[in-house]
Amino acid sequence: MIKVLFVCTGNICRSPTADGVFRKMVRDAGLDNHISVDSCGLSAYHVGELPDPRSREMAQSRGIDLSDIRSRKIKPTDYHEFDYVLAMDDGHLRDMRRQAPNTHQHRIELFLDYHPLMAGQSVPDPYYGGANGFVDVFDMIEEASSNLLSHIREKHGIQGP
Repeated sequence: MIKVLFVCTGNICRSPTADGVFRKMVRDAGLDNHISVDSCGLSAYHVGELPDPRSREMAQSRGIDLSDIRSRKIKPTDYHEFDYVLAMDDGHLRDMRRQAPNTHQHRIELFLDYHPLMAGQSVPDPYYGGANGFVDVFDMIEEASSNLLSHIREKHGIQGP
């Protein structure tokens, strides 16, 4: 089982959106038995809360339900348990690299490195922006998620159900 973890600040906008988008892609590809998906935040500000209503609304408009996701804070064991620990922005990447043991540094990556046109860039935080921010973030996440799934299938030799 390949385990993927998406990480942002509070686990209410970017990382739960990526969680929901990627989980649906995995399910639609019939790969639930091969790939598991989760998300968390670096802070405990929103532990136990649903994703931001704007994130849920945006996802719902694209056929993705985020209502089963609850915010949680990253745990030290996550760096060991997950094969891919994907930071939504470069600040998260730096913080996680400081926290993680040296033996697990290779698991930590910038999520948009899987986007064909945005490698090295951060997913902007739509929390304080308008509705368009959520649309733009969703589009970025969808594109990067598609490429991430292709990468995982190829790297780990996962053909299908």
